[in-house]
Amino acid sequence: MYVFIDASNLWAVQKTKGRFFNLENLSQFLGDTFNAKKIKVFYYAAYPADGTRKYSLEGKHKFFVYLKKGLGFAVIKKELKRIHVSTEDGEHIQEKGNMDVEITIDALHHIQKYNTAALFSGDADFLALVKYLHHRNKKVFIFSSRNNVSQELRTAGDAYFDVLSLGDGIWGKEIQHRKDK
Repeated sequence: MYVFIDASNLWAVQKTKGRFFNLENLSQFLGDTFNAKKIKVFYYAAYPADGTRKYSLEGKHKFFVYLKKGLGFAVIKKELKRIHVSTEDGEHIQEKGNMDVEITIDALHHIQKYNTAALFSGDADFLALVKYLHHRNKKVFIFSSRNNVSQELRTAGDAYFDVLSLGDGIWGKEIQHRKDK
């Protein structure tokens, strides 16, 4: 089983739940749920450029190292793209960090190595990927939340799991919001 996690989608779910997803328990949960013996997890994340936040990004980078070295995940990351936008309200910076292409490339690149895929995203842009994998006789399970999944993607997979409804074993600590200094 190969698992593709869109970190921005997962973050939206975590904010709704008010708790962090326990990524340590993920492989065990998926192994038990799908009777999967071998699980490879890909974690896709965009991160802010140094100097663009009032807080240190060291914790985020340590988290990526933990995922890679501690949990054996493949971590695919890129810096958020900063786009200068002019509107009637003035100039501001918009940040984008879409990882859809990277997820799709990896799902296709490794297609011979798995029969079952778990996609942690609710983005309708993945509909074509899910259809392609089905045409190659792959099972695809969609993990997202009811308030963050497109109807098309939710019904395209072999099954849909509302992450918010998963048992407590998959959820970790409460989210503590950063205090302004």
